[in-house]
Formats: sequence, structure tokens, C-alpha cells
Amino acid sequence: MAISSSFVSMLPFLMLLLTGTLHANGCYTSIISFGDSLADTGNLKQLSTKPNSQPPHFMFPPYGETFFHKPTGRCSDGRLIIDFLAESLGMPLIPPSEVIRRNSAIGKGQGVNFAVAGATALDSSFHEAQGVVNQCTNASLGVQLEWFKNWLPSVCSNGPDCKNYLRNSLILMGEIGGNDYNHPVMVGKPIDELRSYVPLVIDTIVFAINELIELGAETFVVPGNLPIGCSAAYLTIYYGSDKVEYDNTTGCLIMLNKFAEYHNELLQTALNQIREVHPDVNIFYADYYNAAMQFFRSPNKYGFTNGALKACCGGGGPYNYNALVGCADPSSTSCAQPETYANWDGLHLTEAAYQVIFKSLFQGAYTTPHFNSLCPTSHLQARDASSSLVQSF
Repeated sequence: MAISSSFVSMLPFLMLLLTGTLHANGCYTSIISFGDSLADTGNLKQLSTKPNSQPPHFMFPPYGETFFHKPTGRCSDGRLIIDFLAESLGMPLIPPSEVIRRNSAIGKGQGVNFAVAGATALDSSFHEAQGVVNQCTNASLGVQLEWFKNWLPSVCSNGPDCKNYLRNSLILMGEIGGNDYNHPVMVGKPIDELRSYVPLVIDTIVFAINELIELGAETFVVPGNLPIGCSAAYLTIYYGSDKVEYDNTTGCLIMLNKFAEYHNELLQTALNQIREVHPDVNIFYADYYNAAMQFFRSPNKYGFTNGALKACCGGGGPYNYNALVGCADPSSTSCAQPETYANWDGLHLTEAAYQVIFKSLFQGAYTTPHFNSLCPTSHLQARDASSSLVQSF
């Protein structure tokens, strides 16, 4: 029987749908993550246990109080976006790479998280040449990529086996790049001076994606930057300055949000170029910026009855942020209901805010293309905590 031309024309679309259903239970067999404190599930905690190192403040209560009921190394009161994603795909929470490296008993089959709080996209040497020393870590994106290459042979035995493993993995590329701007601003560099960094940061992210494509990875989620002009830390730094303008709707700093938008525009342009070169690779841009702006514009709508700008936990001041008195410091204060705040500690968000972003991305319209075009929505129903496979590291 002859095959109709209309059926032939639909074959590429049908193959795309078939590809999306072959990624085992819950679409993908593993998650491999890179990034900074928005994704770190405990790497900096492990790295900070070395002799003579000062434990970071997020290793102490009230960090982790909402879900884990103890600090885990996450820079929040509870789960992060990567945790909600793993739960929704029916996976255990993705272990930090340092835990896997130190404990061979931890299962390796369902992914690994190389993200480190404080990490930058650009290498530490670049920032040091600009007079900015990263006090947290030297685990830049390039370092994390080397960790990944050293780890990969532990889960696959040869080239074809590794390509197959990566083909069925979801790569979460960040968020990364925010600290390339955060660290300089925190030491007094003007934001306009940092515009020249942005193309370099984007090139570094693109290089890492291309490296992973060469190794066999086929599906990436690449987040943009959050609206940093809504950060309690930045709002405190610029508080009282006559050189900044505020958005009348949100109270956020216009100049800093425009900077984040510039980063995101360049990133999306670069991702489009990767799609043109690698049409068989699935590149999802995750619009963290606009997903978060929903609750900055309408905090009450999302349950943030104490607002979206003031930190739940911090050292006081108009936004409850003090660079000298961090959350968990004995003299800091912490709110009784973190779920009514979007901002956790001035620099990071609450579990409740991360959940809004997660749902907007993976169950909503804030990825390009829509994530559920490759992963059926039925697989993306967040599990109740009691049925989740929960490990804290």
C-alpha cells in the first residue's frame, strides 16, 4: 500500500515524539547538574569540611528547616528547583558529586550534581586579574566539567556506553553566571563595568554545552539569570542611593534587572545558534527571570503575604539583609513562616519561591520550547513528600 505524502511529512514530528517517550520511566534515566548555589545540594558543604576551613553559614540552622529539618548544604530553608525536578521525574534527590566521590555506596545510576555554591562560569584566574577573589570556591564551570569527565567512567564502560547514558540524561546547565556579576558588585564594582563580562560568560556556558554534546548529551535545560534587581542584597547595597531608579510596580532596581535581561538575551541568541548547528539536540531555555517576576509583581497571589523583597532570615535593615550578619548568625533573625516570604536570606529564595519557579518552568510555559513537548505532563506531577524517595546529603 502506498504511503501518503502527508504521512511522510509528519515522520520527523512523530520521531521527535517517540524520542521524548524513550527516556525510560519519567522521561529520563538521570539528571546531571552544573551550577552555583541555586542548584548546589551539598558540594560546598562537603568541600568546607577540610582542615582549617571555615564552615559556611548555610551549614547551620535555620537552613533546611522547612523540608529536611536540618541543614543539608542547600542555600534555602528547603528544596531547590533541582529537587522538585527530580521528585517529579520519580527519581531520588540528586546527590552532590562530593558525596559520591567520598561514598561509593551512594547509587550512581540516576545522576549527579556538580553545582557548588559561589561558583562562577569564568575561571577564578579571570576574576582575580580584575581584583576580585572568590572567597567561597574555585569550582568554576570549567572545573565542574573536569569533575564530570573524571566521574563519567564510573557509570559507563566505553564510548558507545557513555553516549547512550548521556543520551538518556537530562543536563541541567546552571543557573551559572550570576556570581560572575554578584562577586564584583559585592566588592564595589559598578554594574556598568561588568557588561563586558557577559559575552565571556555566555561563551563559557556555550563551550561547556558543546563539550557535553560531543560526549553524547542530547537534552539540556539552560536557565537564564534571575531578576537580580529584586534581590534583598542588591536592594540593601543601593539603599538610599540617588543613582538608581525603582520599578513602581515591584520595588525592584530597574538598572540591575535590565542587566539580567541583557545576559538572558545574549544567552538565548547563543542557544539558538547551538540549535542550528545541532538540530538533533534538545535545548530548553529556562526563563528563571520571568517565572520569578510573577511573584515579584503579585506576591499575595502566590502566598507571599510578607512580600517578595524582604528576607525571611537575615541581619536586619529595611530588607532584613546585612552583609556582615548573615542568616544563621547568632544575632540574625528568622521568620516563623518562610512560606509567606519569597526571599530566604537576601541572596537566595525560599523553598516556596523555588516551587513556583519549578512549576512555571516544567509544568507551565516558561521554557522555550515548552519542556512538556518532550516530556509528557503526566510524568511531571509533583509527588507528595511522603511518597518521594528522599535523601539529604
